[in-house]
Amino acid sequence: MHFDASRPTVRAAAVALAATLSAVTLAPTAHAAPRPPQAAVRVHGDAVELPVRGGTATVDTTTLRVTARTPQGTVELSAPAATAPGKPSAVTATADGARWTYPGTGLAVTARADKGRLLVSIRSTGTADRTLKWPVTGADPTATALQIPRGEGLSVPVADPFWNGSDNGLAGSETAMDAGLTLPLWGYTMGRHGVSYLVPTDIGTTLGIASAQGRLRATAAHTFSRDEGTTEYTVALSLTDGSPVAPAADYRAWLGEHGQLGSLQRKIKALPATEKLLGAFHAYVWGEARTAEGIRRLRALGVDRMWLGDGTDQGPMSPAAVAEAKKAGYLVGPYDSFANGQDPKTSDSTTSTWPDRVYPDFCVQGADGKPVTGFHDRGCYLSTEALEKAEPTRHYLADRTRAMTANGADSYFLDVDSAGELFRDHSTAHPMTKARDRANRLARMKRLTDDHRLVLGSESAGAWSNEALAFDHGSGTPVADGLWKAEKDKEKWGGYAPAKAPALFFKPAELPADVAKAMYDPAYRVPLFETALHDSLVNTERWELPYDKLPRQKTTRALLAMLYNTPLNYALDGDSLTRNGAELAALQKYFAPLHKAAGTQAMTGFRTLNADRTVQRTVFGDGTLTVTANFGTTAHDGLPGGCVDARLRGEKDARRLCPADLTR
Repeated sequence: MHFDASRPTVRAAAVALAATLSAVTLAPTAHAAPRPPQAAVRVHGDAVELPVRGGTATVDTTTLRVTARTPQGTVELSAPAATAPGKPSAVTATADGARWTYPGTGLAVTARADKGRLLVSIRSTGTADRTLKWPVTGADPTATALQIPRGEGLSVPVADPFWNGSDNGLAGSETAMDAGLTLPLWGYTMGRHGVSYLVPTDIGTTLGIASAQGRLRATAAHTFSRDEGTTEYTVALSLTDGSPVAPAADYRAWLGEHGQLGSLQRKIKALPATEKLLGAFHAYVWGEARTAEGIRRLRALGVDRMWLGDGTDQGPMSPAAVAEAKKAGYLVGPYDSFANGQDPKTSDSTTSTWPDRVYPDFCVQGADGKPVTGFHDRGCYLSTEALEKAEPTRHYLADRTRAMTANGADSYFLDVDSAGELFRDHSTAHPMTKARDRANRLARMKRLTDDHRLVLGSESAGAWSNEALAFDHGSGTPVADGLWKAEKDKEKWGGYAPAKAPALFFKPAELPADVAKAMYDPAYRVPLFETALHDSLVNTERWELPYDKLPRQKTTRALLAMLYNTPLNYALDGDSLTRNGAELAALQKYFAPLHKAAGTQAMTGFRTLNADRTVQRTVFGDGTLTVTANFGTTAHDGLPGGCVDARLRGEKDARRLCPADLTR
């Protein structure tokens, strides 16, 4: 199982909403101010005015500053570009916008009104690489909170001293939008409004977060490069109603408009075994838990749905164990990776061992001509282009898949592919841009479902993979950089021994206080990923953070799972089944009917119910499920602290869960 703290795939800035802001509940398609009557595009010298939902946007072509005039006043959507674009040409009006160029820098710009958004597209016509730092956001004094999709999502007050400090990996960070964020967006709450920034051209774009005068500002930077295939840069700017999940709702709408929004219902129809994800917790199994007898023990506890992953390097689960899992109603599948290659004579993992000369001939080559080092600084990362070119005749991936599922497995966990670390391959034998790498990954993930009929999951799914996957492990966790440091301390965190129950998974650990706050303080957590993609794929936390790994966070993590209608993730062996099996069974029994009812429904509402944001509510579908969680210590409207109420449509009484009571 791949875990490489030296190559964190999540180095994002965090987001959140101001402590004084109370979010409102609206359908994902409605997190925006009302659409005004359509107005004509107007050009006044160097200023371009365009109608947007909620007001009128003005682009100053001399600086790329963008403002919006609304009934409540004017807000700044972007300060002037941090890198001067140059002197603009005369502006030419078009049917829905305007275009102009910057002859001195070789940039051509179009700005147009698009479904209520301001859509700005910039193209580089020059031959030299050039970086543009724009938009520059958060400088408006009315900005109160920054939203960013670090894992599931965060919303943080822009003036919060903790997030402006140096201990959370946010202020001073620069994150690749194609790898470090789960959704290609960020947003702000600004008084009675909000702004969302969507970047469909995420490859080649980074998002930097800086603390200026004690306030968080976010600036995007795009590098235009012909060699990298990143000569086009597009940003969609929208006025919203200020809800902390409005940027994700805007992105969900964008995906739908462009035919890029997956559907669990469609995935179940195409591959009926996918339905077994609904109501299932997820677990990697070791020791007795991966035997037929261990699975019978789990089923005897009353657990009627599970996804079981073979998280070991001791060979596949036995056909008898797989048959028992399927008999119990579970999905079961291997862990695999197509991304790493090592010398077969010295490889430390069967998943890094390939036939023929896949290693070293298929290694990604850096600009220096040397192979890009692979997992744990062993071997190399394998080029998806090299594997794709070989697949029609050599069948390396198909043969690997058939071998891994010869025991009858009906699911597959493909590490890394959807996590987002894309590669430029400089090899003359298999050259590849990052965009080509992404396309190759999507193609081979699709074959696992379409050709091999496997319920597919991957690591920390970036939104671009939402149509290909049925589930992911990792996008539920808003990783703070301090987590990687904590996991490197093998004495406190544990390592890969013993083989039948690695301490990395089974040894309880305590997060440093600042890391725990950055990742699990409910006052900063918002469901951006679920707002965008809840009904597209099933999302869990990272695989090396099973539910029992962090005892201090158990209640919070259970409440978040129920509030977001997402499964808990476990690591199981024989001892943990004895020690924690009854608790797992009780939690799964509570979760299963809720997820079976709402797992294929969109998250249509999120709001906080008190000033300190410790009481939160979500809604799914048209009221199919309403969940209220109290993360605090005092009761709120009859709901005790540390408890959650869930109400299915048509039921008179709410279903209550108080996770801490299960271990007393």
